Amino acid sequence: MALTIERVDTWAATLEDKPGALAAKLDALAKAGVNVEFLIARRAPDRPGQGVVFVTPIKGAVGCRAAQAAGFMKTESLHTVRLEGPDKKGEGTRIAQALADGGLNLRGVSAAVINKRFVAHIALDSAADAAKAVRIMRAL
Repeated sequence: MALTIERVDTWAATLEDKPGALAAKLDALAKAGVNVEFLIARRAPDRPGQGVVFVTPIKGAVGCRAAQAAGFMKTESLHTVRLEGPDKKGEGTRIAQALADGGLNLRGVSAAVINKRFVAHIALDSAADAAKAVRIMRAL
């Protein structure tokens, strides 16, 4: 299986739960030339009136400064592995099983298929777990 496997930093920001809040955060990144590849935004059920947005990647000094100015912080508790490869039946199961067989408990997974290729972001609780996930994925 030809997988592209890499560790990526995930950045997060709090959002007001109102129209335009997400657009304003993304606009600040776009104006700094940041090309966001992956985004998840949602309400925060434990904090009424607020939400959270996660993005990756943010690269370079200009992008990092713009992200920080817009309220983003590189997460210290969320360790992400990005996978990309050809879409095949059962591929998600194979990946999830390999990680489970390796004793890894996943914090979260987000994945999509576009034009016969998948991209997945696997979130783990520690840098050690993320490093182990990379080793397991390279051994597939």
